Amino acid sequence: MKNPAATLYCSNPNCQAPNLESHNFCQQCRTPLAKRYLWAMGEGIEAYKTGSLIAERYLHKSDSLRDSFAYRIVLDTRPGLLPQMPPEIPNSLIPYLKLSSYQLHVPQVYGQITSGEGRRNSEIWLLENSPIYTTGSLEGQLMPELVSVWKNASPMSQLSFLWQMASLWSPLQSNRVASTLLTPKLLRIEGSIFRLLELRDDQNQPATLQKLGQLWSQWVSSAHPTVANFLAQVCQELVQGTIPSSDQLVVHLESGLAKIGRSLSYSYQIVTRTDTGPIRKQNEDSCYPPSPGSQETQEHPLAIVCDGIGGHEGGEVASNLAIETIRERVEHLLENPNNINPTTINLELESFACAANDVISQRNDLEQRQDRQRMGTTLVMALAHAHEMYISHVGDSRAYWITRTGCRQVTLDDDIASREVRLGYSLYRAAVEQAGAGSLVQALGMGSSLMLHPTVQRFVLDEDSIFLLCSDGLSDNDRVEQYWETEILPVLEGQIDLATAGSRLMEIANTQNGHDNTTIGLVYCQVREAQAGQSATALQMAAIPEPEAGGTRNLASPQAASSRIKTKIIPQRSSSGSPWLTLLMLIIFASLGGAIAYWFLPEVQAWVNPLIGLDSTPTPTATTPTTTPQSTEPPVTSSTPAPDIEAGTIVQINSFTTRNSQDNEVPVLLRRGTQQPQNESVNGIILPGSVLQVSSIQRNGNLDTWLQVQVCSTPATPEPPVPSPNVNAGTQKPPAAPEQKKQPPGVVWQPSQTTGSKSPVITYRPVKQGDLGWIRESEFTPVLVQNFTATSSNLGECAIKTASPTPATTASPSP
Repeated sequence: MKNPAATLYCSNPNCQAPNLESHNFCQQCRTPLAKRYLWAMGEGIEAYKTGSLIAERYLHKSDSLRDSFAYRIVLDTRPGLLPQMPPEIPNSLIPYLKLSSYQLHVPQVYGQITSGEGRRNSEIWLLENSPIYTTGSLEGQLMPELVSVWKNASPMSQLSFLWQMASLWSPLQSNRVASTLLTPKLLRIEGSIFRLLELRDDQNQPATLQKLGQLWSQWVSSAHPTVANFLAQVCQELVQGTIPSSDQLVVHLESGLAKIGRSLSYSYQIVTRTDTGPIRKQNEDSCYPPSPGSQETQEHPLAIVCDGIGGHEGGEVASNLAIETIRERVEHLLENPNNINPTTINLELESFACAANDVISQRNDLEQRQDRQRMGTTLVMALAHAHEMYISHVGDSRAYWITRTGCRQVTLDDDIASREVRLGYSLYRAAVEQAGAGSLVQALGMGSSLMLHPTVQRFVLDEDSIFLLCSDGLSDNDRVEQYWETEILPVLEGQIDLATAGSRLMEIANTQNGHDNTTIGLVYCQVREAQAGQSATALQMAAIPEPEAGGTRNLASPQAASSRIKTKIIPQRSSSGSPWLTLLMLIIFASLGGAIAYWFLPEVQAWVNPLIGLDSTPTPTATTPTTTPQSTEPPVTSSTPAPDIEAGTIVQINSFTTRNSQDNEVPVLLRRGTQQPQNESVNGIILPGSVLQVSSIQRNGNLDTWLQVQVCSTPATPEPPVPSPNVNAGTQKPPAAPEQKKQPPGVVWQPSQTTGSKSPVITYRPVKQGDLGWIRESEFTPVLVQNFTATSSNLGECAIKTASPTPATTASPSP
């Protein structure tokens, strides 16, 4: 509720005039007034009365009749000033910083309040980007709890909420705050977006997927009938432990989302604009569709914005090269929609950004451009497929997601300020004040793609929304946050068209900023119920096909999402035959099978011989090698001491799976990130026989220790291990289009199934020689080859950096 008498100061640094809180624009300079509502943590906030001014700056709000938590809301009346910063960041706030890549869901630390009024426990920490309404009749109020909106949500929304929770599980667990997802009061909803009020430390009670399943089980009874049976099955498997990882849980939920998504229809409008601006002489930006452009489609809309770096005939060339390279590859990808699935799109969009990087980099090398003379470009692109929107990003061009309830920045700038926050060194508001804070840490064309880490995110679409892509010519000085409500929201309300919104945004960029070229892309998504016969009532989730008997179906495969085969009822066989004859035949076949297995399988001999008093060592035969075969069972942590790992150590991996802290089988994955894993994005799976070199070690106190490693070499033939009773691994090659090179084989990983439950297969691509990334130390040490000796034949990529031919072992770093 607004206080008409409260004073709100203009955020324009050249104005800062006082205004009434009820005003939306500064009465002196007409700048939109920033309404920055903050969430206060700490017992000190309880000492202040509603309507009081804390530290002569923060207006204490209250809505206790609606939400018992709401007394912790404050409004910053001086948003143009830097908040108070701590001399040292306490450990309790580090998870917020390390999770800054998840700003769509996780609030960020704004600053602190330390009162000199003699109050005890008066230290207060303020969070921004909290689930508090900033517009409309609910302005200044907390967004509702998930449990309060659950029963009235659509089946698509219900699955989407759980999918977003499952996607957050791994990064929150890595930072010891997964208990947040088990605390209903902290789980909030903004339209179709799942958001967290604050983070809750795990302390001495680790959060588990079993506990998550128990929480979700409480919601099954009020779930939409379309998905109730499906959710009940997922919850049961979580509680029983047959869904051992959050990755597998995500795959389960994605299968349901794909099924429900067919009951909705999507239409898209795209508008692009680019302008040189009032100061610059040349326009280095580029966009797709070409500006001024517009497009209407019902599937696979593509919008790209690139901000060139390097001056005329530099940045302009780079941005155009990037768009042309990516556009061609996206069109080729979409030629065969039956081969498209979420995993494919994620991997391909990453590879497209890397391909564009290499094209620009090769052009730089050909023209002998060095250092600051090298041309480059930022990238932000949007591609829709089925019920999802994919956003790919490199640099500081941004993407915003605008719905009727708010405007959310969904990309994190690849600049020094954001890097300082991700590393836990600084709060964002302090980091952006430092010299060089806006300098980019990565862009396309500046170096090898081996060091490039594009981000790819996807969002479930179940409400009308607009994605704004823009260069910093518009986003600088918070212009999007200031003007989205007046210039973009009217499109969703049917008051103006998309082209008009694009023209207005370009005018704002030129008049309110004006210091740079500006490029924007608007993607307007409208969601409707499908035509009769395709409604959700025909999509009872219990009808989702289970994995076929004798095999496991990949729930993320294109076949699972696009099958149009009619359901066929198979008649039962006649039961007139004699059951005794059937039993006799079964006994005969079992006896023959056992005899064959005994003579030809050493493992069976080793098990049977002790039972009948024979030596358990199998007799060598033509099919039994005299050497002991390498075990393909998943490794378990033994009493063997782990090697002394330090920077420079060279090691070899002996298995592609390990055990996590809950004793669940998980794949050995290489995570992306130049400083630390970013967004838990997976580079690929590390196959047995791969040789790695430890580059650096990141220790985070009581949190996970991460090792940065480079892949020196991989097995000559990247075939996965021979399947064992607990691990099913194989190769999977996507069909290649004519005249297209086949992609390297993927690895199909199936967690062990101790209860006979049917589980989905998760596909990862093998890492390549030269890949650089991160791996948890707890997952790394159990799968190392003991007493491994590095030689020139297996050093591969690392041999270039080794100063001496002397072999390195796991006990000492390479020279």
